[in-house]
Amino acid sequence: MKNDINIEVADWVNEKHLLMQVRTKVFIEEQHVPTELELDDQDATSTHIKAVISGGKVIGTARLLTDYSIGRMCVLKEYRNTGVGSQLLTFFIDLARSKRFTYVQLNAQLCALAFYQKFGFTQDTEVFKEAGIDHVHMVLPLKQ
Repeated sequence: MKNDINIEVADWVNEKHLLMQVRTKVFIEEQHVPTELELDDQDATSTHIKAVISGGKVIGTARLLTDYSIGRMCVLKEYRNTGVGSQLLTFFIDLARSKRFTYVQLNAQLCALAFYQKFGFTQDTEVFKEAGIDHVHMVLPLKQ
């Protein structure tokens, strides 16, 4: 499947509805995150990316905030475990390096801890609740 997927920078203003379709399905419908917590004022100032399959369907998305945080990373259920999440994360790590960031950080759901650890992220907090879901904060130092 990897060859059929493109990871691209998304234009939040013009593609918000496409990105929010994915985020709504994953976070609001599957994980029961309240709508008012899912959409926030960070979207307007973040760099957004999208995973697109042939035909133009958006199947995944994520954002990079100005504080070097990766967030709202999600992939539609039927495309999980196909490498899409790895492609999204790799894109942002490479982008952060090109911008000379010294690190990236994120709040990982406990079920995704091993996924992020494969990329070298390390946990630096105890478990905490975010939108009613157990998370830990993780950091990845970036070598230039």
